[in-house]
Amino acid sequence: MSHSYAVYAEALRRQTLPAVLVDMRRFDDNLAALLRRAGQLPLRVASKSVRCVSLLRHVLDFDTRCQGLMCFHAGEASRLAALGFDDLLVAYPTVQPALIREVCEQLRAGRRITLMIDSPAQIERIDEVARREGVCVPLCLDVDMSWHLPGLNFGVYRSPVRGVDAALACHALIRRSEGVRLEGVMGYEAQIAGLGDAQPGQALRNAVVRRLKAGAIPRLQHLRGEVVRALRDDGAELRFVNGGGTGSLESTRHDPSVTEVTAGSGLYAPLLFDHYRQFRHAPAMLFALEVVRHPQSAIATCLGGGYIASGAPGPDRLPQPVWPPGLSLIANEGAGEVQTPVTGDVLPAIGEPVLFRHAKAGELCERFNELLLWRDGAIVERVPTYRGEGWQYV
Repeated sequence: MSHSYAVYAEALRRQTLPAVLVDMRRFDDNLAALLRRAGQLPLRVASKSVRCVSLLRHVLDFDTRCQGLMCFHAGEASRLAALGFDDLLVAYPTVQPALIREVCEQLRAGRRITLMIDSPAQIERIDEVARREGVCVPLCLDVDMSWHLPGLNFGVYRSPVRGVDAALACHALIRRSEGVRLEGVMGYEAQIAGLGDAQPGQALRNAVVRRLKAGAIPRLQHLRGEVVRALRDDGAELRFVNGGGTGSLESTRHDPSVTEVTAGSGLYAPLLFDHYRQFRHAPAMLFALEVVRHPQSAIATCLGGGYIASGAPGPDRLPQPVWPPGLSLIANEGAGEVQTPVTGDVLPAIGEPVLFRHAKAGELCERFNELLLWRDGAIVERVPTYRGEGWQYV
């Protein structure tokens, strides 16, 4: 790994910094690993974790089992559809009429976009716009996969649909509505997919997380299967049942109710996905900052770098320097918007690059207009991120 970072650093010395590099051999190796881990199920790619049109095309062309995208915004799905992408599942609900109209326009053009719902209010608003537009909008029902324990919600606050009764109530309204139809069910087990269970130096925490995961998996799979069976018995013609994420493929693939899995973060393999017991992907994305100061003998200060990951604040949301080896952030400054000091025994000279890894995957693309694609020992292409395309959604 250190050899690779040294080679990257040499190439990045000739680039304008800050810059982001994606090692395409590792990216492809990670994609192949995701497919292996998914068993025989199709893989729907989470666009939020990639945020680059060129790389999304690359993924879908990689293997016939890479089928469709999970988008994070209805406007994003409409733009991707206009570029020729198809089978787009929007993971988060929207009720904004303008966005729903854009989706309807793409549906009329023959593209397949499925909107997410979890409540009657969403169904009614989508149906109202769809009827005015003269189309029938496909819907996917989001089912809560959290384990609600006394004093602990082991999961995330997503859908209020926690059982069969709520699912059937939504389906009953959909069946009475002319502008929508139910085509899918999603049950995203975030507490399995996005929570590492092999953190260094945290044996007690790891043991607790593994115990919670072991208890949650059979419960959530039973619930997901129960909802799917009830909906089908109620007449729903489900085209797909979606589940999983990068961190849960080993368990999700064994759920007989699931017809496809989703993953995305494992392609870039950011810091938060380093510490899982069942898998390890190769870091494929890094960013480089220029050293511009030496305020004292043991500190080098880089220009920029304040790319903090979303989620509950903590040290695990910070980027980390990985080259030259032995560098670390300074606790009382961290990564700053315009300057990031690092310390270590051997410091790079002014003008030299320091390589960092981000804590999450696609979020870094919101700070850069392009990605430098690396293959066979050289930067072979520059491709725009969503930001570089002029796209901004959340």
